[in-house]
Amino acid sequence: MAEPRQERAYTRVERPNYDRSIPGILADLLSQFTTLIRQEAALARTEFSENISRAVTGAGMAGGAAVLLVPSLVILMMAGVYGIAALTDWPLWASALIVGGGFTLIGLILLAVGMSRLKARALMPDKTIGQVKEDAAMARRQMNGDPTVVPTDARSGDGKERAA
Repeated sequence: MAEPRQERAYTRVERPNYDRSIPGILADLLSQFTTLIRQEAALARTEFSENISRAVTGAGMAGGAAVLLVPSLVILMMAGVYGIAALTDWPLWASALIVGGGFTLIGLILLAVGMSRLKARALMPDKTIGQVKEDAAMARRQMNGDPTVVPTDARSGDGKERAA
C-alpha cells in the first residue's frame, strides 16, 4: 500500500509553477540573484563599517592614552629610580635599569595587544564571507535538484524559510 503523498507548504515565491515560460523563469532568476547580491553587499558594508569603527576607536584610545601617560610615566619612573636607590643603597644607574626594564616589559605587552586589534584579519567581514559561501552551496544544491528547506539565519529576520 502506497503512503499518501505529504504536501509541503510553499511560500508564494517558491511555489512550483510548471506552466511558467523559460523567459519568465530567467527573469525571476535574475531578479532573485540581483536581490541576493544587493543584500550581500549591504551586509558586507555594514560589517566593514563596524570593524573599521572598532579599529579606529581602539587606535584613538591607544593614542590618547599614550599622550596622557607619557609625562606621568616619566615622573613615576624617576620616583621609582630614586626610591629604589634610597632603599637599597644601589647607584642610580642600577635603579634606573630595574625601573626602565619593568616599564619596557609592560609597554611591549600593551603594544602587542594593540597591534593584534589592528591586524587586517580582524577587519575581515567573516559573517559576509560565510553567508556568501552558504548561498553558493544552496545554489549548487538547487542546481542538483535537492529540494530541502533550510531555516533562514537571524540576519534576514523575516522568519521565512528558504529553499536549500
